[in-house]
Amino acid sequence: MSGHSKWHSIKHKKGALDAKRGKAFTRLIKEIVMAAKIGGGNPDNNARLRKAIADAKAESMPQDNIKRAVQRGTGEIEGAAFEEIVFEGFGPGGMAIIVEVTTDNRNRAVSEVRHAFSKNGGNLGTTGSVSRMFHKKGYIVVPKADVDEEKLMTLVLENGGDDLSDDGENWEVLTDPANFLQVHEALKTAGVPTEVAEISMIPDSYTTLGGGEVKQAMKLLETLEDNDDVQNVYSNLDMNEAALAEV
Repeated sequence: MSGHSKWHSIKHKKGALDAKRGKAFTRLIKEIVMAAKIGGGNPDNNARLRKAIADAKAESMPQDNIKRAVQRGTGEIEGAAFEEIVFEGFGPGGMAIIVEVTTDNRNRAVSEVRHAFSKNGGNLGTTGSVSRMFHKKGYIVVPKADVDEEKLMTLVLENGGDDLSDDGENWEVLTDPANFLQVHEALKTAGVPTEVAEISMIPDSYTTLGGGEVKQAMKLLETLEDNDDVQNVYSNLDMNEAALAEV
């Protein structure tokens, strides 16, 4: 799991900068719209929408913005017609990448994602070429300093979590996606802080890079993350300690 945490720690620190540029709100609104479009506008019956609204509130999104996004998704008010596209590809050193896009312009999204890969030492793959290497899981990161291992293990297992692992400074919790919200809510109720809490694509194994390959890989991942149509980027990138320190 170390590679997942290393990439996530970098990614989520960068997320603070994205928020300042307004990108966090844009992505959250798109997620609310799509969640409501696919599963309906009642968060009590729509786990994806419930999670999207909780994430929006955590970023201090105004309630009116959330309400309008839900209404756009259900068709109560007009708005851009979004669709979801999943791209699979390979980066420097053969690392695997999944890119989840929500866009109102398919041609633009395809062109920009393909360009990001080709410009940064990667290439797009066919459907299934990469996704078979990942599994969808609830993923929660808890700083070790903030909770006792035994207490955390008890909370995780009693609420349907699958696994708890040690990644140095953090505990990593994995759950079935269906049990993610229950585990997350149990941690919040118990006062356990989390650094990351999301439904994620977890790789079965990692590709370790070093030197120039890491720089090129990070450039590719950052270029994809910076694209306004891109909602999520997952990779099986790991890196040696020297490369991590340099990054």
